[in-house]
Amino acid sequence: MSKEGHFSDRMTARIQSIESRLVVGIDPRLDCLPDGIETDDPEHALTHLGVGVIEAVAGLAAAVKPQVAFFERWGWRGWKALETVCRSASEHGIPVILDAKRGDIGSTAEAYAEALLGDEPGTLGPYVDALTVNPYLGSDSLEPFFCRVRDGGRGVFVLARTSNPGGGEFQKRPGDEIPIFEQVARAADGWGEGSRGDCGYHGVGLVVGATYPEEISQVREAAPGSFLLIPGIGAQGGSIGDIAGAFDGQGLGALVNSSRGIVQAFEKQPDRPWQEVVQEAAKESRDALEGVIWA
Repeated sequence: MSKEGHFSDRMTARIQSIESRLVVGIDPRLDCLPDGIETDDPEHALTHLGVGVIEAVAGLAAAVKPQVAFFERWGWRGWKALETVCRSASEHGIPVILDAKRGDIGSTAEAYAEALLGDEPGTLGPYVDALTVNPYLGSDSLEPFFCRVRDGGRGVFVLARTSNPGGGEFQKRPGDEIPIFEQVARAADGWGEGSRGDCGYHGVGLVVGATYPEEISQVREAAPGSFLLIPGIGAQGGSIGDIAGAFDGQGLGALVNSSRGIVQAFEKQPDRPWQEVVQEAAKESRDALEGVIWA
């Protein structure tokens, strides 16, 4: 079903209701599972872990971000598990940001948009609030996704400055007067036209990595109407303390993702109930983030 209202307003309401800007990434690996989750059946293992994480962080996470690759790697069993995980998040009232980084042209882009942001029963679409997309093929490749933003109440997060070391090969090349990541950010307000909520933000967000804190401020300035999705905290080397510039004076406008640092926290305390450890890790991250915002 189409989501009611604008994505940005729903996201803002969620942030304010639980006082959290934390996104918990769900990147399940069958070689890194808590004791008690059997690996013989990938669908069961992925579902058990994913739903267990959602139960643990339901009161702490502004959103969850399942990474499609860790599910589709297991074929139809992984897709069934992913649908169950997304449905569980929706049932718990947690927005789902699906990390799929889709981007293609014409009818292919339309098919992706229907599958992942549409209303068709039996697809992921009815349970997904927002989707990560790749702008490399140009605006026309993104238009089918933007249609779901304007008319279906969904959101998208367009890759701008990614957290990986090689991102700068194209996103910030020496000699470019305006780096490509900034050009993408500047385009976002136009892309978001028709989807601006009462909160002041529209439905076309941007992905900018915590590993490049000086560029978070550039993206924020170039795209004042976009929510920022900030990965790269923890295992990738980004620091919560470096991202204050992503937020406005009300502590809105950005979401900060942590994946391994929360979902795999049980590895450091294997003798304790794993959901309890995950919940504690999520609370610590949420509290640290709130401390930076209101410092």
